[in-house]
Amino acid sequence: MLKTKIAVLVSGGGTNLQALIDAENSGLIKNGEIVLVASNNPNAFALQRAEDNGIKAVVMSSEEALLQVFREEGIELVVLAGFLKILSPAFISAYENRIINIHPSLIPSFCGKGCYGLHVHEKALEYGVKVTGATVHYVNEIPDGGQIIAQKAVEILEGDTPETLQRRVMEQAEWVLLPKAVEEISEKLARGER
Repeated sequence: MLKTKIAVLVSGGGTNLQALIDAENSGLIKNGEIVLVASNNPNAFALQRAEDNGIKAVVMSSEEALLQVFREEGIELVVLAGFLKILSPAFISAYENRIINIHPSLIPSFCGKGCYGLHVHEKALEYGVKVTGATVHYVNEIPDGGQIIAQKAVEILEGDTPETLQRRVMEQAEWVLLPKAVEEISEKLARGER
């Protein structure tokens, strides 16, 4: 069976990208192959992570140019992993139900426009919730509004700062959920399912 060709879109350090690369190398992701990493930020360390692992890395000049690269590379699944740009409806419709995102909260809490990175964890701590986590969801035109694929809860501990909470959510939820979701969807796509 052919592997599903995956593109990962990133804007920063690429810790979720690294979790995906590690999962592919360990065999957890066996039905998908990361063939392209693209960033809207030319200084994203994630681009270096891609090159260090022999994965083609490109800087996104426009959505149209990126879609052309996707066509050339035969991309079948798009994974947003810390991608801090809202995609246009035209881009989303080109990969309908084949774009997924990882969000560092339990959607519908602390999500939507402006809720990303440390902001999410600051809001969770300000609100005083006892549990947070991460969500993998399909991408639609509403920021963080697509169908939920998987969620994992993480307990908030006494004395947590936004930084300590962010790290624990990544380690306990994001790096666990995202590779599993990518494998499940890659397997379906490899079998010809939508």
